[in-house]
Amino acid sequence: MLKKNLFTSLLLGSALLLSACGSNDTSGQNSGEEESWSPKKPIEMIAPAGAGGGWDTTARTISKVMEKENIIDKRLAVANKPGGGGAVGWSYINKKGGNHTLFVTSPPILFVPLNGQSDLGHNDFTPIAGVIADYSAFVVPANSPYNTMNDLVDALKEDPSSVSVVGDSSPGSMDHMSFVKAVKAAGVDIKQLKYVSAQDGSGMSMLLGNKVDVYSTGLAEATEQARAGKVKVLAITSPEPLEGETVSEFPTLKEQGIDGEFVVWRGIMGPKDMDPEAVSFYEQAVKDMMKTDEWKTQRDNFGWKDNYMSSEEFQDFLDQEYDTMKKLMDEVGIAK
Repeated sequence: MLKKNLFTSLLLGSALLLSACGSNDTSGQNSGEEESWSPKKPIEMIAPAGAGGGWDTTARTISKVMEKENIIDKRLAVANKPGGGGAVGWSYINKKGGNHTLFVTSPPILFVPLNGQSDLGHNDFTPIAGVIADYSAFVVPANSPYNTMNDLVDALKEDPSSVSVVGDSSPGSMDHMSFVKAVKAAGVDIKQLKYVSAQDGSGMSMLLGNKVDVYSTGLAEATEQARAGKVKVLAITSPEPLEGETVSEFPTLKEQGIDGEFVVWRGIMGPKDMDPEAVSFYEQAVKDMMKTDEWKTQRDNFGWKDNYMSSEEFQDFLDQEYDTMKKLMDEVGIAK
């Protein structure tokens, strides 16, 4: 009888132990699932400028590829928040916070705070990933008397204030500074340049309406109108000629004897308070997107170059770029 009771006790003990182990395994699996973050609702992708600009084009391309390739199973809706060279959009993102708001960024996140137009800078947001390298383009109407960048430089040397240059960014920001850097390298007196700021995104319409002489813009904006035969691209700021339909026809500054290279990097950032798990999720989503054939087709269509950086690499890059841009703006007397 004693042996029987002992045997029964051992069986019960084993059953309880197995039950406990099974319970622990299930608990561990559930815990792991809870820690794996994914979007719970549609994601808002902010382009801090008007429709048709570089931020807008990049945001909509990323959204299109992400949705088409099912990289993220939630809608990635693009919203434009123009104004202040990006500052209006940054203020919106800063106030909204959370894990479901992203925005496309580029050099103005450094320029605009440096020229005193925004209290928010790159360290007030969370870097997600670097995505592309783009370039600036200097564009004139198809009937312009300027046929090369050197034609324009000659006119600027004779009278810097005789030529009006428009950009969709604020004075001291990207469109302005890329042009300043180029013509400074060509020997123009940059302090007398006539720069017009069209922060509502109307730069191209002003050019086509003959209200200004030159449009300093991104490569994508220039390419579309060049294909339509409405503008001439005098120069682009890439270090070497680009490959691809139409863009391969655009001369670089260096090909015209001007050492004025300017890279327009673009990436994705989020609010300051993003969860690290959300950052990792979006970082991986960008990496997966950039491997797709659809992304490569869109990228080549705009003449972009892949420029992937992880969240940590992007933060280090932004810190270094901030120091570089501050020195450039100090040199031309724009930094506040």
